[in-house]
Amino acid sequence: MTKIALKYGKGQFEIEVPDKNLAGIILPKELPGVADEQAEIRRALASPIASRRLREMLKPGMRVAVIISDVTRPVPSYKFLPALLDEINAGGVPDDDVTIVVALGSHRNTTAEEKKALTGKAYGRAKCIDMDREDCKYVGTSSFGHRIDIYRGVADADFVVCTGNIEYHYFAGYSGGPKAILPGCASLDTIQNNHAMIVSPAAESGRLDSPIRREIDELPSLMKVGFLLDVVLNSRKEIIAVMAGDPIKAHRKGVELVDRMYRVHVPPAEIVVVSAGGYPKDINMYQAQKAMDNVKHVVKPGGTMIMVAECDECLGNDVFACWVDEATTIEEQAARMDRKFELGGHKASVIARTAQKCDIYLVSKIPDEKVRKMFLIPAKSPDEALATAFRKHGPGAKVLVSPYGGMMLAKPT
Repeated sequence: MTKIALKYGKGQFEIEVPDKNLAGIILPKELPGVADEQAEIRRALASPIASRRLREMLKPGMRVAVIISDVTRPVPSYKFLPALLDEINAGGVPDDDVTIVVALGSHRNTTAEEKKALTGKAYGRAKCIDMDREDCKYVGTSSFGHRIDIYRGVADADFVVCTGNIEYHYFAGYSGGPKAILPGCASLDTIQNNHAMIVSPAAESGRLDSPIRREIDELPSLMKVGFLLDVVLNSRKEIIAVMAGDPIKAHRKGVELVDRMYRVHVPPAEIVVVSAGGYPKDINMYQAQKAMDNVKHVVKPGGTMIMVAECDECLGNDVFACWVDEATTIEEQAARMDRKFELGGHKASVIARTAQKCDIYLVSKIPDEKVRKMFLIPAKSPDEALATAFRKHGPGAKVLVSPYGGMMLAKPT
């Protein structure tokens, strides 16, 4: 037997897989965290990619907006914000002229304690506020014909700095870059129009030609997005690299590193066990679903997926929850977003489409009845679900295990 740890919230499960059945453990080509994270942050700011230094792009009197991720993302904003504010100060812009904007997209507001945790030692230096979806202004029309409305506090800034982390995203291809603005600081209508392009075959994890990503990358041409600071993390959430500079070119350097570490090709198996990766990637099903998407291609048709995701905040989106509650058949739910795309509800359709291809057992805190309404099968533990899967597929069934499903993109050989 091989014991494999699967992160679950801030704890973990262990699953035991017979050696004869274990086809592989999907692990990153892990790079260690940098020895001195603050030195790496300062290095990136001092040697930006395809850009002048941030301090050289600023001047006194400018109003600067620094966009950070909310609590659903594992971005260590608190680590780089002090150095970033120092760099802005060196450009003649005092903390009083800087606003730190928490990018919510369609997520809930952040609490005062969460803002303090997100900003760390930068807390109190510059004003920190949530973006307001109800206070957006028009900044232009994308090449896709969509009206782009962005939170006024960002759109009216004289200079915008995007921050975040770069990893796979199930329909935007990758996170990071100007995604801090769209969807991070966009109106719900703008997010909805962008996300509705999920119906494109190119809208999938690991693709830069996703129309969703292509529209996101048009933001620097529509408004004053002047600088990017993104991090790439390893599975221990340590910083392995900081990408700073041009919002597109610096992002692409990070994408290259992500692909080198986290894209794998493996033969499909009858049974695939996946953990979303623990908190905050499994804070709710809205976030944890991304891990399901990252392994769906390596589950054989008619196979079984076993997903471990605590989901302490349950589904995490009201529209998503409504679609789940209103579900009748898996066929109807899978097709619903094609008939009328609704932001949030699309998650229910995406999950149903995956569940049409394989059985999906979910180990979580979500009530069993709600799990079934997503067309998933509730399980108390991964071992229990694995035993059931072996009864279906036979004692010789092969098993793949992905302990870092929120980060790893598995494609079939």
